[in-house]
Amino acid sequence: MAEEYVPNYQADDYQELKEGQATILFPKNNEVFYNPVQQFNRDMSIAAIKTWRDTVNEAKMERFNKSANPNKVAPSTKFTILEALAASGLRSVRYAKEIEEIDYILTNDLLADAVESIKRNAHFNGISQKLVRANQGDAVAVMYAHRDKSAFDVVDLDPYGTAAPFIDGAIQAVKKGGLICVTCTDLAVLASANHPEACFAKYGGNPLKAEFCHELALRLVINSLQQTANRHKRYIEPLLSCSIDFYVRIFVRVHDKPILVKNVASQTGIVYHCRYCGTFATQPFGTIEPGKGATPKYHVSAATAADRICEQCESKQELGGPCWLGPLHNKDFVQRMYKAVSSADSSMYGTQPRMKGMLKVILEELDDSPFHYSHSELCSAVRASCPPLTKVNSALLNAGYRVSGSHTHQGSIKTNAPPQVVWDVMRSLVKEMGRSPKIVEGSPADKLLAKAITTEISFDHHKDANPESRRIKLVRYQMNPEKNWGPKARHSEAPKAKNSDAKRKQQDQSHAPEDSLAADAPETTADSEDAAELDTVSNDVKKLRTE
Repeated sequence: MAEEYVPNYQADDYQELKEGQATILFPKNNEVFYNPVQQFNRDMSIAAIKTWRDTVNEAKMERFNKSANPNKVAPSTKFTILEALAASGLRSVRYAKEIEEIDYILTNDLLADAVESIKRNAHFNGISQKLVRANQGDAVAVMYAHRDKSAFDVVDLDPYGTAAPFIDGAIQAVKKGGLICVTCTDLAVLASANHPEACFAKYGGNPLKAEFCHELALRLVINSLQQTANRHKRYIEPLLSCSIDFYVRIFVRVHDKPILVKNVASQTGIVYHCRYCGTFATQPFGTIEPGKGATPKYHVSAATAADRICEQCESKQELGGPCWLGPLHNKDFVQRMYKAVSSADSSMYGTQPRMKGMLKVILEELDDSPFHYSHSELCSAVRASCPPLTKVNSALLNAGYRVSGSHTHQGSIKTNAPPQVVWDVMRSLVKEMGRSPKIVEGSPADKLLAKAITTEISFDHHKDANPESRRIKLVRYQMNPEKNWGPKARHSEAPKAKNSDAKRKQQDQSHAPEDSLAADAPETTADSEDAAELDTVSNDVKKLRTE
């Protein structure tokens, strides 16, 4: 048996950076990007992969135990991972040391120096080259080369910028029932109206400058994944979709079920958004109704009820999407992951408090109501002082509707109440507090308040108005951990790039944030939403939005 290749290095020539159970070596004379918040990405990924692994293995054993074959052999619990854009290899080293049952990890990068770094870090951490297999190659080519029988159980895409160029390869390189983990850091494209042409080119949909822009970003990426999978008669199931700091991180399971592909039209559509008051309406492209026997009937949706003019304030509306309108999460998966993270030793996850907070808020989210309102935006639209958020939540609950927050936006109101009811709450609030003298006759605010209240509104406190995640003081929303804590710039020089083409391609696939190994971002148990939900005046904070 051939001996393993031993990288030639002196540990004293490198600086050691620790994260989780891994210790990574970086050259002392090389620029290193330190970004504490990126540890949260890797901690969440480790917990998600473990949860997926346990779910898959339990299903395998259940089928095995039900089998009547006397010669049956217990199924293997081992699985494979591809890290397509690995850079230093930090992520793969952590996976190898912290996740059980891995058969091997193919750790790929375009540059020879990155591959040498992967080998060096694996060796320094005592990981065999059989477990972490460093590979030099173009990420897309590697994924296409591992279709069919050599496909992976888990494919991890964590590029600097968009994952769009790698999505088709990932869909084809993952096994049936496998997991794809996707990061996109280009929120300037996904979550604003600054570059709608770029967003449409990359993801096939329009973004919106809306309070729910980060949720729409998740839905645009999921739709891109779903449409790509459908072309190969595959269906993706979102297990966990997270809006985190300056990026999105999405975990989806891939199914080979053509029948599910037929349902996608009814789970995909567009969103109408009012530029002034934030009222929104969604319109799916298709509908499903029962047919003869077990075969459903599929139809194109009827013309939308939403007009270009907002029914509430008569301002102009704008169009977002196409996007995914189905669930963002599998709540059983999230519950299992939350339980595992909560029961884990505090030394396992450096960002455990924040993980628990985000997962708990996600568990509380309404999963059948796309998009949300903003507490401050609703009050601003009618020029009212902001009451405690629990007061607005209580009114919606007392009216017979459900309500929750969203992990994508602090002070969010996600509800299944129709817009008329939401604005009836605000009209009743203004009636109780008094109308602002700043409201000009004929303005959108005046038109909002002129409509009759058709819902019986009660502001009596409802027991479910304050979510459990807030009552038990979890870290629900990230606080700024340090100055200039967002995404770092790319390396201006790729180390020892062999030619300009390789350098440019490496920059396109580089992992500047991935090499962030500084100490954990400081967590706080004091939720800043406490202050935001006090009786404060915020109607002058936002400028009047014109039509």
